[in-house]
Amino acid sequence: MNKDIASLDLQMAATGVGTHPGYMPGWGNDFETEALPAALPEGMNSPQRCNYGLYGEQLSGTAFTAPGPERTWCYRIRPSVKHVHRFEKIDMPHWKSAPHMDADIISLGQYRWNPLEAGEGLDWITGMRTMTTAGDVNTQVGMASHIYLVTESMVDSYFYSADSELLVVPQQGRLRFATELGVIDLEPQEIAILPRGLVYRVEVLEGPCRGFVCENYGQKFDLPGRGPIGANCLANPRDFKTPVAAFEDREVNSTVTVKWCGGFHRTQIGHSPLDVVAWHGNYAPCKYDLKTFCPVGAILFDHPDPSIFTVLTAPSGVEGTANIDFVLFRERWMVAEDTFRPPWYHKNVMSELMGNIYGQYDAKEEGFVPGGMSLHNMMLPHGPDRDAFEKASMSNLGPNKLENTMSFMFETRFPQHLTAFAAKEAPLQDDYIDCWTSLEKKFDGTPGRK
Repeated sequence: MNKDIASLDLQMAATGVGTHPGYMPGWGNDFETEALPAALPEGMNSPQRCNYGLYGEQLSGTAFTAPGPERTWCYRIRPSVKHVHRFEKIDMPHWKSAPHMDADIISLGQYRWNPLEAGEGLDWITGMRTMTTAGDVNTQVGMASHIYLVTESMVDSYFYSADSELLVVPQQGRLRFATELGVIDLEPQEIAILPRGLVYRVEVLEGPCRGFVCENYGQKFDLPGRGPIGANCLANPRDFKTPVAAFEDREVNSTVTVKWCGGFHRTQIGHSPLDVVAWHGNYAPCKYDLKTFCPVGAILFDHPDPSIFTVLTAPSGVEGTANIDFVLFRERWMVAEDTFRPPWYHKNVMSELMGNIYGQYDAKEEGFVPGGMSLHNMMLPHGPDRDAFEKASMSNLGPNKLENTMSFMFETRFPQHLTAFAAKEAPLQDDYIDCWTSLEKKFDGTPGRK
């Protein structure tokens, strides 16, 4: 259990200035944190009267009787029923949810996109662009992948998703997530997890901002089992950071937008909903520095499965087959002998959506640029382009450090369906499929010839 007392200039999150109140280390911990002394009850959750006239309220991320329930007790200025009023339905034409299939769009294929460019006047909600959807948001299985383009801060405007947790992967710019449970500052080479039901506001610290979002409809992300790897390497729990308590006490006309069952609803209130003065529990947002991910690999021969690069996994009902895996390909040493070192040619039951954070991916010599993304759907063959194959086949296999590279993959057991935006508006590379055209027949039946 971690305990921290944080004080916060109440205007810091609104103005984007000031000293960050701090973080607590650990994954899945039962944290406790208070922004005012003695705001947390001692030895119980729901006293008859809370200190400072606060209201006690529980935020539950799992069913009450689920194994290892995830819940957080909040002690807040107003209960959450005061943070919503009558809803009106609104249209968000670029943010889609599964199931979403257009009859005239072909999702069967190998696709790659150039980076999207941000226009003016886009905030976290209006700047979201859905690229693919998979599964069903109503039955809480599957996912959606998005690109966010943010140029403006949300001002007296707040958001939460009742549908999903969001995994945020920045590629350009810096954002601040002012949440009910504390403040997270996020930049490229970091990720953040925003739990289902958490209210927050997103502000631009340095823009324009662009990045990737995996919207997880299913079970929450967790650290993968390391199996024979043992207790160390990959993503270590201590490197995840959860914010300390920080609150706002501002009476100002505000808007709260809720994503629920794929639709968007808006309500008006007269104050900031970020009013949690203290909290304790294990259901909270966090961030993680991807530079602390410790990759493992072959040290003699052959190329292991990319599952060894899994940072986070969201399980499905099929053992060993993820609803989503978040996989990272970062700088690492390549030392395997007599081995084709880049990813091999393959097709499998998992659908792979990749994004490039910076640098060059080792399976593609050109075209897969920072900010770009690619999709190889389930049972669609893919692998290195011709130049990457020739280079890897003929290179000197001494120890070589793969540098200037950081890419990732959202991998799911479900087919990913393109949205109309991805197929018709986003900068699709129509010639991507041609990167394999020049692969040559090298077969020679002479015995012993390589």
